[in-house]
Amino acid sequence: MERKILVVEDNMDLARLLELHLKDLSFQVDLAFDGEAGLEKLTENSYDLVILDLMLPKVDGLEVCRQIRSQQTYIPIIMLTSKSAELDRVLGLEMGADDYVTKPFSIREMMARVKALFRRVDKAGPDSSSDKQSVLQFGDMIINPEKRKVVLKGTAVELTAKEFDLLLYFAQHAGRVFTRSQLLDSVWGYGHDGYEHTVNSHINRLRAKIEEDPGNPVYILTVWGVGYQFAELNA
Repeated sequence: MERKILVVEDNMDLARLLELHLKDLSFQVDLAFDGEAGLEKLTENSYDLVILDLMLPKVDGLEVCRQIRSQQTYIPIIMLTSKSAELDRVLGLEMGADDYVTKPFSIREMMARVKALFRRVDKAGPDSSSDKQSVLQFGDMIINPEKRKVVLKGTAVELTAKEFDLLLYFAQHAGRVFTRSQLLDSVWGYGHDGYEHTVNSHINRLRAKIEEDPGNPVYILTVWGVGYQFAELNA
C-alpha cells in the first residue's frame, strides 16, 4: 500500500518540487498552500506523514502541529524552518514534530529524512518484534505500546505523542543510563544536535504527570553528570 504524504508549504514552486521527488519514491502526495487548507485536508484524508512549513498564511505551522497532535491518531511531522527561526524549531519539537529541515535544503537530504522517518515508524509499529510491543509494568504503572496508553494506579495518564515515545523508550531500556544527546537521537531522530533542552522540558513534563513527587522521582531518575535513567521497579 502506497504511503500518503501531505505537504503544507506556501511556496508553490518548492511544494511542487517536493511533490515531484516524493512521487518518484512512489508516495502519494497532496499539497496545501496555507495552514487552513492543510487542516481541511487533514480532516478529509488519512496521511502517513505531514511535511509542514512553519511560516504559513492563515494558520501558522505551530498551530497546525498543535492541532495534529491533539488528535488520537499519530501522524509523523517533518517541519520546515528558516535558519533564523531557532525558537520556532524548539517550539515545534516540543509540540511533537518528529524532525525538522532547515531552509534552504537539498532535495537529497529531504528525501533521506523522509525515508529515515518511515524506517523509525516501521521499527516502532505493530509489526515490529513482539517483545517491544508487550505491555510493560513498573510498580503502579502500566504501559501499553500498541494502544499507546499509560495507566498509573488505575487512572489513565494523558501524554502527548512525544512524551509517550520518550517514556516508552525509557521503559524498554529500564536501568540503562542515557545522555540527553542519546535520547534526542533515539526518540526525536538524527539532526537535532544542540536541542538537548528539549529533552529536559519533556522529562520535566513527564515527571509532573507520572511522579507523585516530581522533585523526588521514582521512575525517571537523574544521573548527575551523565543524563537520565528509568528505574528498574518490580511489578
